[in-house]
Amino acid sequence: MKRIGIIGVGEIGRAIVLGLCDGGGVSPSYEVFLSPRGARTAAELSARFDGVRVCADNQEVVDRSEVVIIAVPGPRRHEALAGLAVDGAKTVVNVMAGVSNDEMRRILATDAALVRAIPLPTARERRSVTVTFPSHPVVDALFEQLGGVQPVADEAAFDVYSALTGTLTTHYWYLATLTSWAVDQGIAAGDAERYVRSLFQGVGRSLGDETRSLSRLAAEHESPQGNNERIRTTWFDPANAEALGKALDGLLADLKQPRAEERPLA
Repeated sequence: MKRIGIIGVGEIGRAIVLGLCDGGGVSPSYEVFLSPRGARTAAELSARFDGVRVCADNQEVVDRSEVVIIAVPGPRRHEALAGLAVDGAKTVVNVMAGVSNDEMRRILATDAALVRAIPLPTARERRSVTVTFPSHPVVDALFEQLGGVQPVADEAAFDVYSALTGTLTTHYWYLATLTSWAVDQGIAAGDAERYVRSLFQGVGRSLGDETRSLSRLAAEHESPQGNNERIRTTWFDPANAEALGKALDGLLADLKQPRAEERPLA
């Protein structure tokens, strides 16, 4: 049995627990220990599932666990992790955006194995492909059960994937904007949202067919001089695509900046 500890039980921590649960409790392969941070969510998960326990504090989470997942908001990392004693036999999984393994090692002052990971909220449905660095057999096996794992060779590649996750809410807001436009044309809000959801749920299902590239899927959904081609070429034009690329470049630079600041002066 693997003992998994989670420090910071927010959306991602909750998704990991739900993904590990099978029926009325956690998979028999795991036992889960939660920090009291996010007390309401932690208590709800512990009451709902066998094999999930809430600890008195973060140190108890570490002491009881073999694998410790740190999922606190990045700006609160020093407050949450200060003074923790993590022995070298543990494996620490850092899911905080922009916090490098080098910084984590300094904060925790530990020789434990450190792994960065980007689990998505869909881990709760075991549909999250989780990027990890460096590859670690225990951590990769854990995330494989939650939808799949994609190890990368270095933190530079990891940061690119991290930047891509910054586009998730933009997609939802795009759908909300489409719905708002339909409402402005006189469509009832409930009807407009139901239809937009239906449109893009179909798109989501088509993404599951990995035999077709994204560009091929786009081509198959539009006809020459048709409605889809018109919106793609008039709204998502080269200038729009360049603006998106620049926004991602800026986010990527910021994700790398803490690591640059960590380098000792020559």
